[in-house]
Amino acid sequence: MTDDIPALKQAICDIGRRAWDKGMGAANDGNVTVLLGDGTLLCTPTNTSKGFMTPDMICRIDRTGAPVEESRWKPSSETRMHLCVYEARDDVRAVVHAHPVYATVHAICGKPLTQQIMPESTMFLGEVPLTPYGLPSTDELSDAIRPYLARHDALLLQNHGALTCGHDLQSAWFKMEALDYYAKVVFLASQYGGAHEFDPYEVDRLVALKNQRFPAPGRHPFIDR
Repeated sequence: MTDDIPALKQAICDIGRRAWDKGMGAANDGNVTVLLGDGTLLCTPTNTSKGFMTPDMICRIDRTGAPVEESRWKPSSETRMHLCVYEARDDVRAVVHAHPVYATVHAICGKPLTQQIMPESTMFLGEVPLTPYGLPSTDELSDAIRPYLARHDALLLQNHGALTCGHDLQSAWFKMEALDYYAKVVFLASQYGGAHEFDPYEVDRLVALKNQRFPAPGRHPFIDR
């Protein structure tokens, strides 16, 4: 199947706008990539607000991060982190990096999201680990996330933000939305004395339900644990 590149570029712009509308990054924060069938990637531009992108701004790069099309726009400086995900996961076709407020608060405070408190977060995220700090736009950041990619589709980046991946762009974006909602609920519940958590039996039932009724590509930390 041939990729509909114009449609994908528009979809990246739409997600950038949704992330900006939700306050998932200030100024030029965040970046999105999509892996195409020929091995090249579509990538958001650097130094550009993700809320005001247009399709002509979306860059096309190869698996080394080098541009493959002439453009006055330069690819995101975080492409190394995205490329690391694609190298580690042959099932991934899209990666979203953002700075959603509640998830970023957890990342800055060194608090992974491990509480099992809602069916949706247990079924579709499981838990969200905190990766070590790595200097942005360098191999340090790629090295920091690499050990977590085998079992997780969503990560908190220490003192930085969040990253999600999926088998398509919508899947990666939905996980970012779900991650920040999960973080928000955990934070607000802590103001009321803490959330009631599922016991292991209920967690297993939810994972079984997910596998039976909502099968989808991706990695889940509670599968084969």
